[in-house]
Amino acid sequence: MTAVATVTAASPTSASPSPRQVWSRTRGLLFALLLLVAAGIVLATARSGDQHGRLDPRSADQHGSRAVAELLKDRGVSVRVTTTLDDTTAATGPDTTLLVTAPNLLTPHQQDELRAATTDSAGRTVLLAADPLSVDALVPGVHASSPGPVAARAPQCSLPAARTAGDADTGGFRYTADGLDTIGCYPGGSLPTVLLVQEKGAGDTVLLGSPELLYNNRLASHGNASLALQLLGSRQHLVWYLPSLVDPSAARNDDGGDDGSGDERSFVDLIPSGWLWGNLQLAVAALLAAIWRARRLGPLVTERLPVAIRASESTEGRARLYRKANARDRAASSLRSATRTRLAPLIGLSPRDAHSPSVLLPAVSARLSTAEGGLDTLLFGPEPADDAGLVRLADQLDTLEREVRTS
Repeated sequence: MTAVATVTAASPTSASPSPRQVWSRTRGLLFALLLLVAAGIVLATARSGDQHGRLDPRSADQHGSRAVAELLKDRGVSVRVTTTLDDTTAATGPDTTLLVTAPNLLTPHQQDELRAATTDSAGRTVLLAADPLSVDALVPGVHASSPGPVAARAPQCSLPAARTAGDADTGGFRYTADGLDTIGCYPGGSLPTVLLVQEKGAGDTVLLGSPELLYNNRLASHGNASLALQLLGSRQHLVWYLPSLVDPSAARNDDGGDDGSGDERSFVDLIPSGWLWGNLQLAVAALLAAIWRARRLGPLVTERLPVAIRASESTEGRARLYRKANARDRAASSLRSATRTRLAPLIGLSPRDAHSPSVLLPAVSARLSTAEGGLDTLLFGPEPADDAGLVRLADQLDTLEREVRTS
């Protein structure tokens, strides 16, 4: 009891951390955050030069397509980059090759518009890695099978461009056609990964199961450059279409009008559905991890301590906790309860009656040689107003217990 009072008598300490403590705890995190932001800025600055994205003819990185675009320009083929469907369809014609780098990003309405424009243009259309849904809309009668690995393959067909190029890095989706005039090359298994579809009066369409032969880092391998130049350079002009998620044509409905959501869509509406499903899966995974790692509440289990702890150390430790939390009410309650528990057997009371004022107070008064006033306040009173009052309470309880023991 004396140890508790002695430790509690120190100067009052607020439970709230000081600004110095807050800085000491958070400076490491702030430094790491600052370092991360600085690294992001440096990387963004270093990579903001000629890099425009995958399969972009302006990009000189390994997955860009600037190399093939420059080779086509050297052969007299003009290369025009478009990012909207309206500009793309307006540029099509019989002397134009249209390269669609990501047909799977197009909405069904965009695919219908593109199909109508290419059918009327009588030019060439090249589709890269078109999946089954895109193929059904853009090249009716052709079906796409599950993709396979990309590897150097032999042409094994009569297409002059393929025979001239020889082996090339092809793969990805494989295609079959029903009742169409087609030439299939570079088979992956039993199905071709490059398919030329000749439509009467409507030009032709080339399906490439994988776009990798157009990458800068792959163009010089095998016959990739030769095949790319012959497929994309058969006309005087090349329209390089990079579909965009912010294309205004994506908001048009099947009647040609706006669906009313183009200018009023919320931020959530602009997020692709894949991101929403991904975040939902992450939330479910986090919930399951929280349930797995959550604390299981159950009965207390008594464990043997690895070392013996002196009672004085435990008392001082608890006193420091009370002091740090400014918990004078709990400290005073602990002091009074311990005193009452020790007084009860000294005056012949059972432990059950030690905390009953109507039983304990008369028995204590009867043992004292002199009349003591304020026993009820001393043993069952309110909490002290300050630390000095808590010290006085501890001294008075100690004096009371000593007097009862010697009476």
